[in-house]
Amino acid sequence: MTALSVNINKVATLRNARGGNVPDLLRVTLDLQKFGAQGITIHPRPDQRHIRYKDAFELPKVVTTEFNIEGNPIPDFMELVLSIKPTQVTLVPDADDVLTSNAGWDTIKKKKYLIPIIDSFKAAGIRTSIFVDPDIRMIEGAKEIGTDRIELYTETYAKEYLKNPVDAIAPFVEAAKRATELGLGINAGHDLSLENIHYFSKHIPNLLEVSIGHALICESLYLGFENVIPMYLERLKH
Repeated sequence: MTALSVNINKVATLRNARGGNVPDLLRVTLDLQKFGAQGITIHPRPDQRHIRYKDAFELPKVVTTEFNIEGNPIPDFMELVLSIKPTQVTLVPDADDVLTSNAGWDTIKKKKYLIPIIDSFKAAGIRTSIFVDPDIRMIEGAKEIGTDRIELYTETYAKEYLKNPVDAIAPFVEAAKRATELGLGINAGHDLSLENIHYFSKHIPNLLEVSIGHALICESLYLGFENVIPMYLERLKH
């Protein structure tokens, strides 16, 4: 079964909108795990507009499942991750001014840049994953830089799913097959939802983990975390 990691950035966004500590990020994290989430993901950004660096240091007190920290490996981010030593770090090529992740790494052009970064995390015992588009060349480049896993950037799948699910998923299937041939673990994330997750997980071979935030939080406004988490877990059954 594919593991479900819940990205709690949007919970922090809601808290930050009014100041104070409502909703309580640590309480939400405990509840999500109690309801069945198999991991917690955060993506701190330099402006700390949702997850704050302080949150990242507090969360290990309550995360009893997998802890995944995403972000652009700028010096402050690297220092944060190496201090906390989460289960997994996912490298994402975010520009400072983007609202959300909007592209995978060019693992060929950025090879020399990424190799020492990945080496430093792996030396600290942190599993590494790298955000990539479903492009065979980028998958092969990911193998060359030494990452443990890739995270397939699924925005194009989510956008095209309702029009033509077969065409939407085709490049992701090929990317996953190539990653498996190369011995890379496979994660996925971005715009996956209750509507499209089952078809994706059913067709992607060896999918280890999905990270879902925005859609899951929005769906939970109507249905509640206690209902939504089991709904995802049911759809992720192979």
